[in-house]
Amino acid sequence: MPRRKKVITREVIPDPKYGGIDVARFISYVLRKGKRSIAENIFYNAIDIIEEKRKANGLDVFRKAMNNVSPVMEVKSRRIGGATYQVPIEVKSRRKFALASRWIINFAKARPGKSMAEKLAAEFMAAADGEGASIKKRDDTHRMAEANKAFAHFR
Repeated sequence: MPRRKKVITREVIPDPKYGGIDVARFISYVLRKGKRSIAENIFYNAIDIIEEKRKANGLDVFRKAMNNVSPVMEVKSRRIGGATYQVPIEVKSRRKFALASRWIINFAKARPGKSMAEKLAAEFMAAADGEGASIKKRDDTHRMAEANKAFAHFR
């Protein structure tokens, strides 16, 4: 993050199938080696699997999972007088989405399963239900922030 110049954030183009900016941003996080069509297929297949298994709108399950996994507080290291403190801070909305996406994708990769679409669908469904590894990660992050609440005045 530069000290003087303002950071210019690029505008994300909504995805072609659902027309959602959040979907397009998530697909960009799934992206590997610039192969957008493969990343789109993985996401769209995951949504189809959710709709097949749940008999519910897959996009709603995706959005609920993202809301459930998004952290509210996190800790940041601050060095003050030779000591390093874990200072709890609120998470901005773009970072919330980035962290939630990263956690869901990484824990989906670690899941046993056949294809990435099936793993991603399983992680979305677990996160929407309030369970799974990505929810545990969010709870650990919140617990860490709560434990270091005494250092909040160092913000």
